[in-house]
This record gives sequence, C-alpha cells and structure tokens, in this order.
Amino acid sequence: MTTRFFSAGNALLARLAQSLQRHPKRITAAIAGLLLTAGGGAFAVASLGPDADSLPIHTVVTPVESLVHGSTLAELTDDTRFSLYRSEYTRNTDTAESLLQRLGIADPQAVSFLRSNPQASENVLGRTGRLVTAQAGNDHQLEKLVVRWVVEGNNTDFQRLTLQRNAEGSFDVAIDSAPLEVRTRMAGGTIRSTLFAATDAAGIPDHVATQIADIFPDINFHRLFKGDRFTFVYETLEADGELLRSNRILSAQFINRGKTYEAMWFQEPGQRGSYYAMDGSSLRRAYLQAPLEFTRISSNFSNRFHPILKTWRKHLGTDYAAPTGTKVRTVGDGVVEFAGWQNGFGNVVYVKHTNASHVTVYGHLSRIDVQKGQRLEQGDGIGAVGSTGWSTGPHLHFEFRVNGVHQDPQTIVAGSAANPISEKVKQAFHAQAGQMRDLLASAALVYNTTAQ
Repeated sequence: MTTRFFSAGNALLARLAQSLQRHPKRITAAIAGLLLTAGGGAFAVASLGPDADSLPIHTVVTPVESLVHGSTLAELTDDTRFSLYRSEYTRNTDTAESLLQRLGIADPQAVSFLRSNPQASENVLGRTGRLVTAQAGNDHQLEKLVVRWVVEGNNTDFQRLTLQRNAEGSFDVAIDSAPLEVRTRMAGGTIRSTLFAATDAAGIPDHVATQIADIFPDINFHRLFKGDRFTFVYETLEADGELLRSNRILSAQFINRGKTYEAMWFQEPGQRGSYYAMDGSSLRRAYLQAPLEFTRISSNFSNRFHPILKTWRKHLGTDYAAPTGTKVRTVGDGVVEFAGWQNGFGNVVYVKHTNASHVTVYGHLSRIDVQKGQRLEQGDGIGAVGSTGWSTGPHLHFEFRVNGVHQDPQTIVAGSAANPISEKVKQAFHAQAGQMRDLLASAALVYNTTAQ
C-alpha cells in the first residue's frame, strides 16, 4: 500500500511538472489563487462540525495600559523634530509677509529680518522669478532660506543667497556664486485647443513654448488644428539640481495638418546661431513674425472703423492685444531712429533696419527702454506694451514702412528668407542633425508611451 501511494504521488508530480512546462502562466496563476484563498480552503476542509453561524458569540474585554499614559503632548513631541521643505518663485509684488506665507512659514522674527536686512530685502523682495527654497521646523519657524537666480547676460554662473538661523536664534546671511549646470529635457504634446493649453498640460515652460512661433514662421499658430502634435528637445539651466531657467529649444518637430516641420539650433564658428531645417536650409527670417513673443492680433492691416475718431479709416499697421508691461522686441537688426513721444502714437520707437529702406514703428508703449542711435539685434527689447496716445486699451500698434510707404508686415516677413549654412560646416551640421533626430524620436516615443 505504501509503495503504491508513493508511486501514485511520483506520477502525479511528474504530470504536474509536465503541465508546468507547457502552461507556466496558468499554473502560476492557479497556485497564486490557491495561496490567496488558503485560509478559506483550510476552513472548508476542516468544517466537519456544526455551522459556525449557529455557535454562540462571547465578547471578551481586556484592559490594556496606554504606553503614553500620563504624558503631555509637549512631552511626546519634544524629541520628534522634523523639517519641512517648500519651493516657490518670487513675484514682483512680494512682501516679506506674503512670500513667507506662501512658503508655509509663520515666523514674525523671520519676516522682520527679511524686511530689514539690506542684502535679503534687496535680492529677494520685489524681484520676479527667483527660486526660493525654505526649510522650516514642525513649528513652522524658519530654519533656512536659499534664493537662487541668474544674473542677466550671464549663462555660466548663478547667485545664491543663504539665510540661516544661528545658535543665538537670529539669522546669518551670505551671498555666493556657483556654476550653472546645463541640462537637456524632452517633451511632447497634442493640440486639443491652443498651443499654450497643450504645453501647460505637458509641463513645458511658457518661455519654451513662446519660441515655437519664431522657429516655424510658416505655421499659423493662431489657427492650429485639433490633433496637431509636437515634440521638443530644450536646454535648461539648473542650480544645485533645481530648475532655474528654461533656455533655448535645441530641436523641435511640429506636425501641423499632417505636414511635418523640423528644426534645430546650429551655430557656425564666428557667426550668430540660428534655426535650420534638417537639410541645412535656414529657418531664420530677416524679420520676426511679431514684435511680441506670442499674442493675438486684434486689428489687421486693413480698413477699419476707428474706435476714437468714429470714422472708417485705413489701418496702416497691425495691433497686438497684450497686457500693459508685456515686453516689446525689435523684429530685425537695426538702429533706433526715434524714441520718444508723438501725439497719436504716445510713446513710440522707430527702428531703421539693415535694409535701409525698411523702418518699423512700435506705438502706445508704456515705457521706452532704448535711445536714439542705439544698435539693436533681432529680438532685443525696446519697451513695453501700454495705452499711451490715442488708444482705447493696452495694445501694441506695429507698422512696417518701405521707402516711407506702409506695407502689410506679414507680407514683408514671409518674403524675408535668410541664407543656408555654408559648405565648410555641412559635415558638422549633418552629424548634429542626426543626433537631434534621434533625440526627437526618443521624445516622441516617451510621449506616445505615457499618453497611452
């Protein structure tokens, strides 16, 4: 009997092994299910007595002494110290109170120090876009505050202000500098409504998104189509591992109505960098599409009913709706011909361009940041949007004149192609183009995988 039992057991194990080889996933799932229900299965096999539901129930209460009996909350938390961390970007409207409140800090002494210390107040309050990292105790008292920022025109180092609570309970403050880390990031998205809605959903900074309209001048970004897709590879500047500033786009692909547009940044030695198609043809125009980074056109170059004079008049420029203070930039290289006040235009700047017959006009500015005779490069800031002169609201009035005659700016921009790369750098260009294609393909793969 014993021999037959072991023989039968061996045969069963042999058949189980063969089944496991043929159907490993099914057998594994069955074993997992058996293990998960083992408690219930054992109970079912052992349940040979009366139904458990009919058995009497007895409740047993046993008092257990608390491990913290007699201790106060203060005594319990005395040894439990931990730190809280939070980061924010400064706003130009920040006060010491509002900034620390956003950081979750309730510390009147820190507020007073931040307001009264010259180094701290000068470099933190009233500034825009500086990264602030706060460390606080579980009592929400400030332990350490670190502020990081990039000095305008310096893309190699960043400044760091450190405010630290000392042993006496007051604060020490110090400023130093350290090298910026240049990183590369990839991102992608699909248009559902607008470009900025798609880039916001993809976590792409506005500074990166606003570059796209300048890179692809042949795409009408005011009329995108649902389902248009994009992928970017862009550069970031980081400080102590924290994103401090998004920099330029290195390569981009945009699929607009089924047509694929590609671009990459390339700089010839001794020349200004620019964007090129992957075949080496230049995407840089002599003039930018618009004097604002990205906005909506509120009035085209056409006849219109004048909002102030209440008559139909020819509108000899293009109006761009934007909030007061929005940066205005020159659309091309040139020299400031006039910067000052004119009745209808209010604050206005005239720029004479490299092509001496071309002049652009920027009117209704809230401020002027240039002066007559100053040389400008394409994209340089010249002032800010306002509502000075004959204006019913904040906007920029932009004109393009050729030999003194008003022209439609969009027509001039469309016909202002620049030169392709030179023969001597073609090999280096195509090598870089191959790398950028690979990065764009990786970005598209990552986006498509996460989107699914």
